[in-house]
Amino acid sequence: MNRDTSLCGETSSPLSPRSLCHSAGVHGRVLSAPQLREQGVTAARATAQCRPGGPWQQLLPGVFVLHAAPPTSEERLHAALLYAGRPPADRSGKVPSQPRQGMVQDSAPNRYGNTMVTGLAALSLHRFSAAPPLISVDRIDVLVPRTRRLRSTGCARIVRAHTLPGAQLIAGVPVAPVERALADAVAELADPDAVRRLLTEAVRGGHCEPASLVRELTLARLLSREQVSDAVDSLLAEGRSLAEDRLYGLVRDHGLPVPLWNVELRLPGGPSLGGVDVYWPDEAVAVELDTRAAPRGRSGQGAGCAAGGAAGPAEDVLDSPYARKRDHLERLGITVVHLTPAKLRDAPAQQATVVRTALMAAEDRAPAARVVILPR
Repeated sequence: MNRDTSLCGETSSPLSPRSLCHSAGVHGRVLSAPQLREQGVTAARATAQCRPGGPWQQLLPGVFVLHAAPPTSEERLHAALLYAGRPPADRSGKVPSQPRQGMVQDSAPNRYGNTMVTGLAALSLHRFSAAPPLISVDRIDVLVPRTRRLRSTGCARIVRAHTLPGAQLIAGVPVAPVERALADAVAELADPDAVRRLLTEAVRGGHCEPASLVRELTLARLLSREQVSDAVDSLLAEGRSLAEDRLYGLVRDHGLPVPLWNVELRLPGGPSLGGVDVYWPDEAVAVELDTRAAPRGRSGQGAGCAAGGAAGPAEDVLDSPYARKRDHLERLGITVVHLTPAKLRDAPAQQATVVRTALMAAEDRAPAARVVILPR
């Protein structure tokens, strides 16, 4: 028996759906034309297998499901990635059957080329309860470089990016970071309630920081949409509230001295020096929550959730309001500690050590200038 008929015989009966985390077999049930050719199956033979009543089906151009039953959600996901990640044709118009140099065919990220799942399908993989289950997602959004000459078709919708973000592997599937997946999902949603539910879960569920999410929405030019802009103010306010709760917990749980909360500093008889979130007057140490969005390079590559809204050196210049206020306070002998929401969430003990070190170092510094402390 030749190889292509043995493939047909092994996979002609329908296979029961399996969850993504146990779906290693999907790579044997959904194959691209180059993968089939490596198994000795010609393009003509593959097409013949997909005729009406045949044992296979062509789900997308150049992508085949090796059974006749309706494809599972995992098979559709795999097919969309294979379609978008196929290597470009060479000058002869033929798709190379061998992996390109530097690509490892059996590696999960390289199996699909430079692509990743985004949009609602990605949010489902990120376990968003507000996102529909994968089986209910009609079209799989796949993020590709903007230079790829592909069109959306069937169950695959092509989304282009000037620069791809770093993919996260979920059960072996390359998935866009939450911020990018949300932006791509929101771009296709007209229901304001659905938009609000997704954005709210992103913050409340700890998937990402609100500032970095709002930055992604801004870069995607989505804030001009009413259903998005209506949710942003409450999103930022809620994120700020969560960060403040973490700061309260840090002081309480790590035995730091009791500070003054949310105060404004002024020079006696002079102008305001600005507000700070926490202040220890005896030590002249202030803590400020830095809720600015994570920096983004000119290339347009977004930072992941771990960035947590921290400002980078490129933004921390004298013209920055944060930098100007810090410089002014420190010239008066007041130490300013900047903490980001992500650092408070991911490494509270480390941040407590930073604050404690600043408090202890006050004994070795010259006394700070006298300031007036007012509630804000």
